[in-house]
Amino acid sequence: MTTIGIVRHGITEWNLLGIAQGSSNIPLNKTGREQAIALSERLAAEEDWDLIIASDLERAKETAEIIGAKLDLPISHFDTRLREMNGGEIEGTTEDERVAKWGAGWRSLDLGMETREAVAERATAALQDIVKDYPGKRVLVVSHGGLIGLTLQSLLPEQFTKTLLDNTSITILKNAEDAWQCPLYNCTRHLDGKVFAQ
Repeated sequence: MTTIGIVRHGITEWNLLGIAQGSSNIPLNKTGREQAIALSERLAAEEDWDLIIASDLERAKETAEIIGAKLDLPISHFDTRLREMNGGEIEGTTEDERVAKWGAGWRSLDLGMETREAVAERATAALQDIVKDYPGKRVLVVSHGGLIGLTLQSLLPEQFTKTLLDNTSITILKNAEDAWQCPLYNCTRHLDGKVFAQ
């Protein structure tokens, strides 16, 4: 049984402002770093992990580095397949700006966005490689909300018809004999009762 703990990165200024990030390289803000520290403290008190793999985008990379430092865990590598969905022309815009520029039906336009299917396909391939390369290990994967959600919907469509992932949430996937299970979804109990400076 291989266990994968999928973590959404900490919060960024663009998250707070409702700006589409996609593949833009946006860093964590102060709150995002504090969230990552809170998660790292929770993980340190729970079961051991063997290694970390992360998206190479700064917000995921920094989250992974904070966790790795606390757990004294190596970051095996940064995998571009774990990047957030490429948003094409919508990156750097808010919903109001998109409606003003392209109209309420902007989602139906060809604005250079990566398809949901393509995101799920590359992310699933990355997870399958983890199962193949680290059998029986416990691997933390730090990635992005859209990608994690689309991957869950692809791997476990009956369990996940829709998804919404919170910043620094952890979702547990287990793989045994090519069958996936998700015993924990979008858990943020490490943030309960904490007040973060904005």
